[in-house]
Amino acid sequence: MIRIICLLLLFCFAPAAQATEAGWALLREGGHVVLLRHAYAAGTSDAAQIDLDDCHTQRALSDRGRQQARRIGSLMAARGQPVDKVYTSRFCRTRETADLAFGSAIVEDLAALDPIGETVAEQATRTEVIGLVESYTGSGNLVLVTHDAVIRSLTGSGAREGEAVIVRVVGETLQVAGRIVLD
Repeated sequence: MIRIICLLLLFCFAPAAQATEAGWALLREGGHVVLLRHAYAAGTSDAAQIDLDDCHTQRALSDRGRQQARRIGSLMAARGQPVDKVYTSRFCRTRETADLAFGSAIVEDLAALDPIGETVAEQATRTEVIGLVESYTGSGNLVLVTHDAVIRSLTGSGAREGEAVIVRVVGETLQVAGRIVLD
């Protein structure tokens, strides 16, 4: 019975581990763009009226999230090419993730990474982010810290908190080239 349970666990987690190793291989090459979902945040939703200048109206990183953000930065520094630049949404949890992982010196806010629901504005921000990905030519990696809704809008698939999704432009959309899942 224990053998069966072990085999089931191995079967369930092996694809994630293989995907993660393939993602690290891409980041070692450099020149890639990473959509990084913010680290673990407490709660399930923001306040009804969000004020981007008031972190109390937004979900905040938990202690576990702060640890995860530091771990993301350490692992990216150790296992990939250097991170050239980091853009983050204007939400406090994404900014804190970026600052803890990569240091605030290379982090810049980018409104196009904010989650929005308006169709016209969403298309404009998608176009801006896709253009940023397409124009990136650095030898290191570019990291865009954002939210699940934005990652879904750009790639058609979501990401766990703290998950890195390595993307490339194919036609007029972003295609997932690899993933790095940290637990």
